[in-house]
Amino acid sequence: MDHRAATIADRIQNAIEGWAGVEALTLDPRAEISPFDPYFALVFDVYYRGSIPSPGARRQAFGDPGAYETGAGGTKDRFFLDELPIRVEYKEIEALDRLLDKPLLHIRLLKNAGTYSFYRLSTNAVLKDRSGWIGEAKAKLAAFPQAAWEALGDTFRSKMEHYLSDMGAASFSGDKYFLLLSEAGFLRYAAASIFMANRSFEPSHRDMEEKLRLLPRQPDGFWQAWDSLLQKGKEISAPRRFEIARMLASSIYSLGSD
Repeated sequence: MDHRAATIADRIQNAIEGWAGVEALTLDPRAEISPFDPYFALVFDVYYRGSIPSPGARRQAFGDPGAYETGAGGTKDRFFLDELPIRVEYKEIEALDRLLDKPLLHIRLLKNAGTYSFYRLSTNAVLKDRSGWIGEAKAKLAAFPQAAWEALGDTFRSKMEHYLSDMGAASFSGDKYFLLLSEAGFLRYAAASIFMANRSFEPSHRDMEEKLRLLPRQPDGFWQAWDSLLQKGKEISAPRRFEIARMLASSIYSLGSD
């Protein structure tokens, strides 16, 4: 890690560890890349029980951060320190335990939020694990139920099909805005479906394609169709794009039924 980034990370960690409700703290791997990389950020996940300090108290604890803002519900802070971007997300352990213990009961929530929170929990660097909770949580993720993988796969394929239908309507009506939104949703859930078929949690959107290419189970003809849809510089008519998406979806359904 860059020396300046490491110094700031230590400063944030020391501030957070002093809060009574904090059980664990992790850091996203993007902290290891160069601060000059546009994707660089120090991203902390704070796992807590009970409560955490107010946004005002947190801001003071971080020491005069620039452009400080707190997300809705006070669960996410964004700010700059020494010109480095910082993000701190606060996650209640009781809520996560409900998802981890009985994921099948919470498919409705997971189908909208996705499994990225599980990916972060399983892959982020552990800076603090006061009670051993993260170790227990990772063991639950490693034993994620087969039925839950299948249910999420079914749900994501269904959402993919929904966006495909919207994409077809938009392509033949000439609605470019709706076509763009539908195509983005279609690609997002096409990728999520393949991750579920590979029994893998979804990475960030930034890392999605890179990690997708590394998965062992791939649909036949998938990448040719995927690359065609992403080649925005190449003129492909909207109806033809829809046909390509239909072929891509068909290949994913075949993978899901293996």
